[in-house]
Amino acid sequence: MSGAGEQKSAGSPSQAAGEEWSPSSWQSREATQLPEWPDEDAAREVYRQLRTLPPLVFAGEARRLVRALGQVAAGQAFVLQAGDCAESFDDFSADSIRDKLKVILQMAVVLTYGSGVPVVKIGRIAGQFAKPRSSPVERVGEVEIPAFRGHIVNDDIPVPAARVPDPSRMLTAYHQSAATLNLLRAFTKGGFADLSQVHSWNQQFLASSAEGRRYEAIAEEIDRALRFMRACGVDLTSDSPIHQVDLFTSHEALLLGYEEAMTRQDSLTGDWYDCSAHFLWVGERTHQIEGAHVEFVTGVKNPLGCKLGPSTTPEKVLEICERLNPDRLPGRLTLISRMGAASVRSLLPPLVKAVKESGHPVAWQCDPMHGNTFVSESGRKTRHFDDVLGEIQGYFAVHRALGSWPGGVHVELTGDDVTECLGGIGDILEEQLPLRYTTACDPRLNARQSIDLAFRVAELLRE
Repeated sequence: MSGAGEQKSAGSPSQAAGEEWSPSSWQSREATQLPEWPDEDAAREVYRQLRTLPPLVFAGEARRLVRALGQVAAGQAFVLQAGDCAESFDDFSADSIRDKLKVILQMAVVLTYGSGVPVVKIGRIAGQFAKPRSSPVERVGEVEIPAFRGHIVNDDIPVPAARVPDPSRMLTAYHQSAATLNLLRAFTKGGFADLSQVHSWNQQFLASSAEGRRYEAIAEEIDRALRFMRACGVDLTSDSPIHQVDLFTSHEALLLGYEEAMTRQDSLTGDWYDCSAHFLWVGERTHQIEGAHVEFVTGVKNPLGCKLGPSTTPEKVLEICERLNPDRLPGRLTLISRMGAASVRSLLPPLVKAVKESGHPVAWQCDPMHGNTFVSESGRKTRHFDDVLGEIQGYFAVHRALGSWPGGVHVELTGDDVTECLGGIGDILEEQLPLRYTTACDPRLNARQSIDLAFRVAELLRE
């Protein structure tokens, strides 16, 4: 397993630095967080197969998301980006996909109803398989083994043989993403996401809770509004927007060989799009301005995100804006702050102020998860609901003070009744963490905590 900044993934021949962008031009730059495939010929064959497979998403869908995020940048819409920390090959079923979608739809309804602005829905789904790691190795008992880098690279079973990078996993990731997208499109366009079905989205373990009852009250109000609209002669036939929703997909653009193989040239515009997802983001560990990951995403026309951590300076954030959105297209670039609850009020203002004064039309998001992760006494990574909420509150306060629009939240969640994050209305305690701790990587909010968070964010939006 390679360390940071050592390995370039196999693919097309490298291009010399300074040449015009191409899907493979990243290979001339320093790359971090990439696996070292033990069999490069096998990796090349996987890339060859991926290049022949159909795209997972389409250029027109990505352009539609750019327009929607342009509304966010203008302060006229809000983004909910949510889903798994890392998707799993083992926990893959129609039920798990449906339950994640239910929670996202419920949160979106709460946010829309509470704030009065449209909510752009983006899932961390159908491709979020690779994970950056702070160390190339981890210790299991007295043994040091390669780190788990997501199921697209290796297995999470804590034995050395399972941690050997296997390029064939990229094909498995592609096919699981295709199956997930197929089901999501059926759900969101085939009647499941119909606004008249808001009651049916309430899961059994949520419906009997305080959050579920608050949600049911909103559902009753929506039913009453729909009946009123019908009585007034408003057309609510099957082609009405209330009967279907747009759910876009996203993941971190980390495994560059895979992303390159999934990049296609649009026949209508001639532009390049990474057709593995609608929205791609570059993480804090890979957003080096002259690095391989930034070089790759500069050339695709997908809407992009970039994570900004506590070490980000105003100068760096302006460099990111110029590099990723030199044409200053609204909706092209989303800046995702992840400062931690204790630091957001002091570290975020200089960044927001610098971007605002520069005139860059960015959409802002808050990732309240990654800056608030810690290891519990039992040795499990966790987050406390109060810290997650506290960072969001600080994020809203900063934007409100500077006259900027707090455009969205970016959270890790599941539709399952897990016990991975502490606190919340259910008040999960540390001794309860082992009960249902099933994440493949980082801890996620469960459905009750997620709906509770949506109500809190809606209250902040109303203010």
